Amino acid sequence: MYYKLYIDSVFILQLLTNLYLLSLAGQIMRRTATRRRIWLGAAVGAGMNCLSLAVPVFAVGARLLLGAVPVSMCMMCLTYKIHGVRNLFKASLIMAAAGFFLGGVMIWILNRLRFVMKGRGGMLLPLAVGALSYLILKALLWGFMRKREENLRTVCFYVPALGQEVRIKALVDTGNSLTDPISGAPVSVISRKTAACLKSCLLQEKFHAIPYRSVGKRRGILYAYELPEMAIEEAGYLLKREHVIVAVCDAGISERSEYQMILHPGLLEN
Repeated sequence: MYYKLYIDSVFILQLLTNLYLLSLAGQIMRRTATRRRIWLGAAVGAGMNCLSLAVPVFAVGARLLLGAVPVSMCMMCLTYKIHGVRNLFKASLIMAAAGFFLGGVMIWILNRLRFVMKGRGGMLLPLAVGALSYLILKALLWGFMRKREENLRTVCFYVPALGQEVRIKALVDTGNSLTDPISGAPVSVISRKTAACLKSCLLQEKFHAIPYRSVGKRRGILYAYELPEMAIEEAGYLLKREHVIVAVCDAGISERSEYQMILHPGLLEN
C-alpha cells in the first residue's frame, strides 16, 4: 500500500501544530520566549519531520515515532533555551503530553463534524479544528494555573540561629488530612532543604513521629517537629499560628517547585 503525501501540506500542518505544542508546553513549564524563537523552533521541527519522511528506512509511522523525541528536544532547545539531556527529555515528554491532549480534543471535534461536513473542508478543516483545540486547552491550562496560584501562600518562620525570618512559598493542599495521632493537631510538610534552613528551630524535645499512608506505600513514619510560631500571609492579612507541627519529607516537593511546603488547610481556619 502506498500513500501520496504533499510535502508542502505536511510542512504547514506540522508548523502550526508545533506552534500550538510549544505554546502549551511553555505555559506548563512557566517559560517564555519571543514570537521569533517560537516560530523558529516550530519551523525547524516541521522541517526535521519532513526530512524524516523522506528517509527510505522503516514505515512512515516508525520514522515519525523514532524522530519524535529528538525533534521535540531540538525545538525546546531552540525555543526556550533548555540545555542538558535530562532537562530536554523531560521537556519533550511535557510536549508529548500536550500533543496527546491536543490530538484527543481534535479527534473529538472532528468526529462530531464528520456528519456535518461529509468529507468536505480539505486541509482547512484540520487547521481550523487544531486552532480551536489549542484555544480550548490554553483556556483550561490558564484556569488550572490560576487556581493553583490562588492556593499558594507566603509563610514566615523566625530562625533564632540566623536572627532573621525565613520566607517560603507554601501550597495549600485541601486533600491533606495529616494530623498528629496524640493531639490531633494539623501537620504540614516541608522539604529537607527547608528543614536545613530551620535547623535551629527543630528541637529534639519537640520531636513527633507521624504515621501516614500514601499512594504506593501502605504505611510509614514521618519525622516531625513542633515549631514555636509561624506566620501565614493570606489575602493581605497575616495569620499567626503557634505550636505548629511540620513533618520533613520530599514527597510532592521537588527542588524546582515554586513552593517548599505543603500547608495543612486547617491552619487557615479561624
